[in-house]
Amino acid sequence: MDPEDLHYITTEDELRALHHAPMSRATDKVLDHLDKHCRAVIELSPFCVIATQGLNGADVSPRGDPPGFVRVLDDRTLLLPDRVGNNRLDAMANLLGNPRIGMLFLVPGMGETLRINGTGRITDDARVLEGSAVQGRAPKIGLVVRVEEAFLHCAKALSRSALWDGSRQIDRAALPSYAEMLLDHVNGLTETENARQTDVMAKRGLY
Repeated sequence: MDPEDLHYITTEDELRALHHAPMSRATDKVLDHLDKHCRAVIELSPFCVIATQGLNGADVSPRGDPPGFVRVLDDRTLLLPDRVGNNRLDAMANLLGNPRIGMLFLVPGMGETLRINGTGRITDDARVLEGSAVQGRAPKIGLVVRVEEAFLHCAKALSRSALWDGSRQIDRAALPSYAEMLLDHVNGLTETENARQTDVMAKRGLY
């Protein structure tokens, strides 16, 4: 079916007409700060996803580290350290043009998630980054996130996906390796150059 032949919803009224009205637990749960429950989730979370919007469109990016890697500086401020990566810097570049940021925190074994919306700025200030050092290495930069909205999200998505059910995990051999897939995705990439870049990234390590 041609996507252009589909019917599309174009107004909020049309969208809401297809759904029940939200209950107060959904509409009134949004905080403008981090309370004890938000702090507890963040301290236990080893993984979050950040969403940004730049001149070239939207972007989502995973972030992970030992639990508590996102630090609560005060009840309206978070620090997200930026670790060794591929240096695309998509989220960082987006924030320079548009400071709006969304964050989704996951805790293994917990179906509920924590959503945070606000603004983000990039810092290279060693005074705050030193507190995020791992294996003796502090990050070069970090994101200082000003919290505007914080709220818990129910467990339905993770329940439907059975994300934490170990019996649902795939055999990784069911898909090609990351390096093998990149050979198909990167025009002109040779096996030799692919292997060289894989080795460079391995030597850079995690921190």
